[in-house]
Amino acid sequence: RDHTVALFEKHGMTNLIYWVPQANESNTLVYLLAYPDKAARETSWKAFQADPVWVAAKEASEADGKLITKVESLFLSRTDYSPALPIKAGKAPRLFEMRRYTTLPGKLEALDTRFRDHTVALFAKHGMENLLYFHLDEGQEGSENTLLYFLAHESAESQTASFNAFREDPAWIAARDASEKDGKLLIEKGVASTLLKATDFSPVK
Repeated sequence: RDHTVALFEKHGMTNLIYWVPQANESNTLVYLLAYPDKAARETSWKAFQADPVWVAAKEASEADGKLITKVESLFLSRTDYSPALPIKAGKAPRLFEMRRYTTLPGKLEALDTRFRDHTVALFAKHGMENLLYFHLDEGQEGSENTLLYFLAHESAESQTASFNAFREDPAWIAARDASEKDGKLLIEKGVASTLLKATDFSPVK
């Protein structure tokens, strides 16, 4: 809030959104940054980490001990059916959802086709806001079988109602059945969902 977000911007990174899970037993912060390309990302981070203002802020914040136990970083590229950046601001604070799908070997393209041709539009039909859809960049674990995407909902109640209506929609059932005529696309328990709320210092809420 007081230092890092502004320093990221100073060094050429675009702050997209900052979240914490709605049920945050693990004390997790989730955020998205954007860069022109991978080389720019490396340049920005080197400059940020060497910035005396950052060094001083980090040391002051850790005067009574470390703040972080683990950092996980994923390099993501938008799918061809993802909405464009920037993320649109909402009229009121929203509930966000991060969903990660893991496909069976060789099935990611079929899953993309189903989302491109059917799922994205059906989500919107049932009151869900499509924010961003990503693939993991090559070389990362799961890059060949992972779809990671973000939705926005008016509330927890609307999230439940929207998905219930979506799952019962004959158009979805037909699209799902057609896409799986040669077998399932996802591994067993291949959908992971995390409900998120924006932090007070997030550019988008």
